[in-house]
Amino acid sequence: MSAQPLLTEPAVTPALAAEHGLSDAEYALVLEIMGRTPSFTELGIFSVMWSEHCSYKSSKVWLRQLPTTGPHVICGPGENAGVIDIGDGLAAVFKMESHNHPSFIEPYQGAATGVGGILRDVFTMGARPIANLNALRFGDPRHPKTRHLISGVVAGIGGYGNCIGVPTVGGETNFHRSYDGNNLVNAMTVGIAPADRIFYSAAAGVGNPVVYVGSKTGRDGIHGATMASTEFSDDSEEKRPTVQVGDPFTEKLLVEACLELMATDAIIGIQDMGAAGLTSSAVEMADKGGLGIALDLDQVPQRETGMSAYEIMLSESQERMLMILKPGREDEARRIFEKWELDFAVIGRVTDTGRLVLTMHGQTKADLPVSPLVERAPLYQRPWEPTPAASPLEAGLGAPAGRSFDDLLLTLMACPDLASKRWIWEQYDSQVGADTMAGSGGDAALVRVHGTDKALAMTTDCTPRYCAADPVEGGRQAVAEAWRNLTAVGATPLAVTDNMNFGNPQKPRIMGQFVGCIQGMAEACRALDFPVVSGNVSLYNETSGEAILPTPTIGGVGILARTGDAVGIGFKAADLTLLLVGATAGHLGQSLFLREILGREDGPPPPVDLAAERRHGDFVRALIQDRLVSACHDVSDGGLVVAITEMALAAGIGADLPGLARCDAAFLFGEDQARYVIAVPAGHVAEIQRRAAAAAVPLTTLGTTGGTTLTVGEYDAISLKRIEAAHEDWLPHYMASLAP
Repeated sequence: MSAQPLLTEPAVTPALAAEHGLSDAEYALVLEIMGRTPSFTELGIFSVMWSEHCSYKSSKVWLRQLPTTGPHVICGPGENAGVIDIGDGLAAVFKMESHNHPSFIEPYQGAATGVGGILRDVFTMGARPIANLNALRFGDPRHPKTRHLISGVVAGIGGYGNCIGVPTVGGETNFHRSYDGNNLVNAMTVGIAPADRIFYSAAAGVGNPVVYVGSKTGRDGIHGATMASTEFSDDSEEKRPTVQVGDPFTEKLLVEACLELMATDAIIGIQDMGAAGLTSSAVEMADKGGLGIALDLDQVPQRETGMSAYEIMLSESQERMLMILKPGREDEARRIFEKWELDFAVIGRVTDTGRLVLTMHGQTKADLPVSPLVERAPLYQRPWEPTPAASPLEAGLGAPAGRSFDDLLLTLMACPDLASKRWIWEQYDSQVGADTMAGSGGDAALVRVHGTDKALAMTTDCTPRYCAADPVEGGRQAVAEAWRNLTAVGATPLAVTDNMNFGNPQKPRIMGQFVGCIQGMAEACRALDFPVVSGNVSLYNETSGEAILPTPTIGGVGILARTGDAVGIGFKAADLTLLLVGATAGHLGQSLFLREILGREDGPPPPVDLAAERRHGDFVRALIQDRLVSACHDVSDGGLVVAITEMALAAGIGADLPGLARCDAAFLFGEDQARYVIAVPAGHVAEIQRRAAAAAVPLTTLGTTGGTTLTVGEYDAISLKRIEAAHEDWLPHYMASLAP
């Protein structure tokens, strides 16, 4: 190798440490750990490893409240993804992560690399990805950037997922002005692996080779983790260089090469190079194994000339993995990766020093202790204050005078949150792999476990307006709704991944939102036997001091033992009886009716009775699994009439609902929880009524299916075609229009 020019590194000072996001106290701790001033590369390593994005320094103390164990849990939080046992020697591997800041700065690549990163988290564990989901939050449709962000994010998700050959099967999309300066992109992947062939990340075996595979390292994504750990300001557009650039075709090759090598016994440990790139992967592997790692950075494949040690270690270039191999297996592994036209390089060795040692051009660029870097990372008990209780709404609140029922329903069905998202999900390939049974548009997606008669159900859910009004109740509701959506297709809910999206944790009000949501989530997960096995925290989602609504997105996964048991939301035929499971008090606080019809965002969110959620959900699931139900839909945004309307639109079959005669707007559009609408053959009604009475489950007869109109109580019938036009047209017309 020819001699390389020595690169001049800046002198490390407290001011430079501050530019890297380290506080005065944190930099003082760095000096204490090192016993000297760190080198520039060492400073970079501390800055990314101690960033909020990597260290969870503001959230870790609260995340420990979440239940993470259960009879199905194989691996909980702490690895690349969570793992649950789904029977027959198979495991489901899944996780959700955010790519919020990058997707605001550069929507296409931000969203695309979010998909790529979460895919790597899953196949790193030895699983073949079978499904992607996403939860998207955008600002007010009238904001000048919203349309641009939607277009770029959706194209990025489709561009990456479609090319790599993993179906995108579900998710959600909401709008609120709080996301004007900070949209959210939460990506979830689910995979399948043999339960006895799960791969972990701990380094082992002194002297074993450390191997780099995948794409070459470039300068894209440097400081990505640090950027994701700060608020946006007016200069956010200047942060484009911190956004990674993805290549789904390379990732597809990486999936196949990794799974081929995993079929052998050559791998000891494996870690995705995600946030903080080579730094986090090397440090985490060494720390988990209680060992050290020595790397020769001259051996790292590079696609740009003159890269420094600092740049190599902090780059977040995509489609890269780090492995520890058994000694003597390097050539075997190399043949596999070269066959798939991927880079393969032995870049270091496992050591017994407990230190990360980096050399380049014959110089030591970093030599720092691994354990203190991880174990002594800052851990904060941020001051927090509870969210004040919302004042109750005034009694008798209803529809404005002069507005007809059909006007109310059409307004709701065409509002941005409830309008059809077909324009979005038709850009995603949902059928590749030929195992998708139900994709977007229902309560939960269903993907067959290939070669079996079982299926995985999956969903993403959160109602941020509830969380803002009452974080504890909102946290409960997010978990409960995910549990209901899995139940509504007939699946048994098994476990949760979460994505905690909040503002600046250094503000007690924001930290209080986080604490409250965690408390509510923990209560619901315990009550519903729905443990959290993986997740992600995304803080500092603020622009110029304006925070997003607290958004603890829940990704739920369940199992359907027999694919023939599955039900959807669409009515299957005419003359079915419609039944409401659950009680209705007519809760309008924080409802879409209140916001879209009355122009208000106030009141408390609907209370969540976790015992009722469990009782009603178990009741409905048993009916579905006993094949007494032909369609089912949980009642959520927009309330009872919206749920029935969505069921009618899904099948093009109408309904007559005399059971809703003389019901007020609160009953029709209130968002009370623990409710389902089921469509059942008339011959099953008596049996269902008997079971409901025995289980103390409220059951109300609403009406019957049939025809091409929707008739609610004494109101005039509304044509389904008219409702469908309002529901389907809003988003494509919005995206095609030129005016904001």
